[in-house]
Amino acid sequence: MSAPVLIAGIGVVSAIGMDTGSNLQSLVTEKAGIGKMRWLQSAHAAELPVGEVNRSNEELANLTGLSARYPRTALLSAIAARETLLDAGWDKPDSSRTGFISANTVGGMDKTEEFFKQFSKNPAAGKLSQVVHHECGAVTELVADFLGIRHFVSTVSTACSSSANAIFTGARLIRAGLLDFALVGGADALTRFTLNGFNTLMILDKEPCQPFDENRRGLNLGEGSAYLLLASEKGMRMLNKNPYAMLRGYANANDAYHQTASSPEGTGSFLAMKGALDKAGMKATDIDYINLHGTGTQNNDIAEGTAIRLLFDPAFPKMSSTKAYTGHTLGASGAVEAVYSILAIQHGIIFPNLRFETPMKEFSFHPVTRLMKHQRIQNVLSNSFGFGGNCSSLIFSAA
Repeated sequence: MSAPVLIAGIGVVSAIGMDTGSNLQSLVTEKAGIGKMRWLQSAHAAELPVGEVNRSNEELANLTGLSARYPRTALLSAIAARETLLDAGWDKPDSSRTGFISANTVGGMDKTEEFFKQFSKNPAAGKLSQVVHHECGAVTELVADFLGIRHFVSTVSTACSSSANAIFTGARLIRAGLLDFALVGGADALTRFTLNGFNTLMILDKEPCQPFDENRRGLNLGEGSAYLLLASEKGMRMLNKNPYAMLRGYANANDAYHQTASSPEGTGSFLAMKGALDKAGMKATDIDYINLHGTGTQNNDIAEGTAIRLLFDPAFPKMSSTKAYTGHTLGASGAVEAVYSILAIQHGIIFPNLRFETPMKEFSFHPVTRLMKHQRIQNVLSNSFGFGGNCSSLIFSAA
């Protein structure tokens, strides 16, 4: 058996809370974070609800001590990453056995948008210094410097599966004996670029989304950040604490069907889930709960549901999409939902699929609609499926 990869610390910022405790409280009280835009300036503010983190850039900067001139993605990333390390009791920034693998898809796009607005009015007024952190890797480097991690720093950007892929990249480095600790996850902030892009694809819901509902209309975009501190057995002993859970299985697959759509047959989704089960040495019946990718779009939910039917029929585990709480946080979603999966194991809770009303006619199963407590949850499958068919699945198990 491969060496175990243990979860030593967790941290999350989203539309439903500024830390893990407040996120959990919102999940169990069924308090969604989808609403009217407050901080993002958009021509669509009146018609497109989002899952926005309820802090201005200045407030986020004050929480970290960083500059408000930094991209919002970096500020969100720094808050959740720091929470994760504090939660784990990690104090080894100079260790050559620690890595930081972080994901995002927008980089410093918000600052680029500010520059463009000024430049389009007056080319002499636009300050090029505002776009120096535009690329995705720059956000990772800013946060790595903030945390003091320098030995191994890397960025993953694979659309909506980005932070799931960052998580199992760290796991592979630990299993290969190259690291004892890997801070893994991701962040993304709302920007006009992404909002307008998704709106052009006509997949945004003008109401709070209804994942896996027959009458679903599309997704709500969100923003946030989440990280896990992965540790080897040696690293866990150094921290002198018990792990939250372990990462047992993971896989990435690509159906190469379309630039933005999943294959209707759910090929990539099926291969990712099956690959994660195989990696973990598990059967489909070992899974107690699926945290669905569940965006609420016509295409995603039929593709993911078809793959679930192929893999789990007739014994379907309990399942739900927590994007009904947070919106789709893009590059952060895999890590946000990984934290929620770990909380489900830790507290024996299955979170409801908010606003679900009508089962999809294609399937005999449907998501959980009310909070379920006192559940025996040993294994959780968490799905993250991205544009271009880049599909990833993670399996977290009780330690």
